[in-house]
Amino acid sequence: MTRDAAQARVPAPAAVPGQVQVLLIEDDDGDALLVQEYLADAGAPVALDRVRSITEAKPLLSTAACVLLDLDRFEEMQQQLRVAQIYARENARLERGLLPSPLLSDTRLTVATRYSPGGGQSLVGGDFFDLVEAADGWVHLVIGDVCGRGPEEAALGVCLRVAWRTMVLAGRPMAEVLSAVQQVLEHERHEERLFATLCMMSVAPDRTHALLHLAGHPPPLLLTPDGVSELRALVNAPPGIAHTQDWPVSEVALGGNWTLLMYTDGLIEGRIGSGPERLGSDGLTEIIETYLRAAPPTGQWERKPRDERLLDSLIGRVRELNGGDLDDDLAVLALGFPAVVGT
Repeated sequence: MTRDAAQARVPAPAAVPGQVQVLLIEDDDGDALLVQEYLADAGAPVALDRVRSITEAKPLLSTAACVLLDLDRFEEMQQQLRVAQIYARENARLERGLLPSPLLSDTRLTVATRYSPGGGQSLVGGDFFDLVEAADGWVHLVIGDVCGRGPEEAALGVCLRVAWRTMVLAGRPMAEVLSAVQQVLEHERHEERLFATLCMMSVAPDRTHALLHLAGHPPPLLLTPDGVSELRALVNAPPGIAHTQDWPVSEVALGGNWTLLMYTDGLIEGRIGSGPERLGSDGLTEIIETYLRAAPPTGQWERKPRDERLLDSLIGRVRELNGGDLDDDLAVLALGFPAVVGT
């Protein structure tokens, strides 16, 4: 045993009747000496035992009537706790800004959503989504992904989502909405390299068709009784990469029984096993088809619970294939019609 170690742990004399067994946890020799002197000057009837750490203290706790803890260490822990609480509140506020409650009045439609930060961390990223039903019956959806992770990217995502919702509620044409989002990104980003991908859909009042805008974002999936298909559309450059003047739009057929699945690329960039191969949209489609085949509906079923279970199973399977938590954030938005389906 080294001299320092011997000094760090010298057994205290056994307490005599009338004395209180006190355990001092203090890693600084000078501070420990001060405590001993204070107790001696006060004439306190104590038997003092001193250790340097919580680990050393554990076997002695059962015999100690009183424990004195290093005050500086306690204050540091309290400060760390306060910082963690403030950080958690900020994180929650940013997440609420990125993932708002849908504005939807059509009871024939259902919504299921999921969001998960990458790497198993609590840090929010720049993934966001929104859904607004306009007064004319059109339902507008958007999902986006600001490149990067962290509070600045999350704050920018909140700005983009709020700008999108504001323009939609103002009844502006969708091309004008996208131009406004692009303008906000260009003015609010803290680095010139930052860009965002976007997927926006506008579902017609009859719910049988929709208009689709893609700006560097993965296309949505359409789930119908006939299977799962990827909706194709003309693709624009992501806002921030190039300044787009025109936003071409594609009309897509939905049919009368469907779920639209919109997602960010964190859902498809997970690995398959230990190699470099990624899941991709084909792998995602296969997972969904496998799930739907294994759980066929019978009689009448409600779409929302089914879609909720589907999203949980989907994300769980993607993580399983990746061998753990995904590296990137993911957001998923599922809009379904009709709410109750007879089969």
